[in-house]
Amino acid sequence: TKMVRMSVLADALKTLNNAEKAGKRQVLIRPCSKVIVKYLQVMQKHGYVGEFEIIDDHRGGKVVVELIGRINKCGVISPRFDLTLGSIEQWTSNLLPSRQFGFVVMTTSLGIMDHEEARRKSTGGKIL
Repeated sequence: TKMVRMSVLADALKTLNNAEKAGKRQVLIRPCSKVIVKYLQVMQKHGYVGEFEIIDDHRGGKVVVELIGRINKCGVISPRFDLTLGSIEQWTSNLLPSRQFGFVVMTTSLGIMDHEEARRKSTGGKIL
């Protein structure tokens, strides 16, 4: 029996988390989706992960991510709550350990981005 993937992104983040805890240098994530790649780009921009390489195996695709020991915890929030521009502040303070650290990654009409970029572009969206 094949296990049904509830959320590919949740899986990917769990894999990242576990590999980071185990002190691994790189990790293989599969299957790979556009959302995962975008999410990794946000993480990379903030220096949480190193380089990553997408391998197209004509199935689900996979991605190899270089870890640099910067991730404390990453996960998905389910269901994907709506974030209005006004509620971003509220959510970030609930979800993040302190005001200086962490990002809430969200999907908006302008693409996937972290909460600070969304605030700059003054757009709301759904939380990832």
